[in-house]
Amino acid sequence: MPVAFALLCAGALVAFVWWNLNEATEQLIARKKSTPLVETSTGTTVIEEIPIDPRDQALLHLRQGDIFALRGEWEEAEAEYQRAVDANGGLPALRKLAQAQLQRRDLTGLQETLHNLKAAGARAEDVFLIETIILLRTGELVTAREKLESAEDSPQKHYGLALLGIIEGNHEAAQNELKNVMGGWEPTLRSYARSLQSAYDEFALFPEGKNMHLVTLLSRALAQVQECELALPLLAQVTQQQDDYRDAWIVRGYCELTTERFGEALTSLERAYNLNPEKPETQYFLARAYAALGQHDNAITFLEYALENGFEPQAEVRRILAAEALTKGDNGLALRQYEALTQEKDVTMESFEGYVTTALALGRKEEASAMAQRALERFPENAVAYDLSGWTLAALDRKEEARAALTRALEIDPLLASAKERLEKLK
Repeated sequence: MPVAFALLCAGALVAFVWWNLNEATEQLIARKKSTPLVETSTGTTVIEEIPIDPRDQALLHLRQGDIFALRGEWEEAEAEYQRAVDANGGLPALRKLAQAQLQRRDLTGLQETLHNLKAAGARAEDVFLIETIILLRTGELVTAREKLESAEDSPQKHYGLALLGIIEGNHEAAQNELKNVMGGWEPTLRSYARSLQSAYDEFALFPEGKNMHLVTLLSRALAQVQECELALPLLAQVTQQQDDYRDAWIVRGYCELTTERFGEALTSLERAYNLNPEKPETQYFLARAYAALGQHDNAITFLEYALENGFEPQAEVRRILAAEALTKGDNGLALRQYEALTQEKDVTMESFEGYVTTALALGRKEEASAMAQRALERFPENAVAYDLSGWTLAALDRKEEARAALTRALEIDPLLASAKERLEKLK
């Protein structure tokens, strides 16, 4: 079974939340100004760089939270979504916060968020679906079925019934419910339903396929729609039946990693690695497990293996490799990764920041300044780019130019604290 984990990295890590970002931003600001998800020709999902008023703190925190969510860094995503809520982000922020809390199994926090969603006027169907998923994840299947069958017709109801059918192994019923979702009015759930149906379609290509093959395909699809908590019990059954099923171990390890079961993830991914040590996707996820457990040397080793063996997208590996190198104190390795990242077609400001910060730490001021200039050329109206330029110019004792750059940064973003601090030091 081809698991295609390069797409899982760029898909499962990036598939997210029940409500799309366009809907969220439309409710945050009156004029059309959004940060939609864009799928590239390689299947990688990215956040499109569309200018945001820097004074709109709720939207800025939502965008940053979405970036963390795309990477599967749910702890950081939850923190950003909470900041968006605190900045009066309203329903869009509360919805995203609820999804992050679901991912992190924070049921206590989720109950409070559900209360706030209801008070803020969230759609009853959306609250209903979250409450149903909680029941499914906690194993209260009888209660979930009663709740679902008595609910009014909606895509959320059919989606919940489809998940229940998958859990119970009632695949005919599950596919019927998925058809209802795909014909419904909720766009995100339509996309999720197509992902789940694709597992059934792929299994149909193998008439002699075993049930564990189907369960593994469905588990992969559940991971893609942010339902690893439902996938894990299914995967445990598969690996108990067939201990050498590499792909099942990879999906299991990924889901344990996503749900912050780092010790279990390491065990599963080491098992997958022993079955096939050359698979770059296994090496990448294994590196992430080592990183989460603070084993930075091992993380760096396996990230380098993943790069050598052609893992895509390379930028994701280099980003984590740079962070691990900095944690270990290997600034030279980190600088090389940031330099490679700045040469990517879809380079982000984060990569330029990483390079400049690391270069200055190494005393390479001229190189830092040159990279800051490149950032300005790439992002000519970005406050952080001017901030980086001012920082590096100040390091070169070019104070007047530094003041001009920092002043421009604050004209673009009056709330940029780092530019304020640096400008104050120049006085």
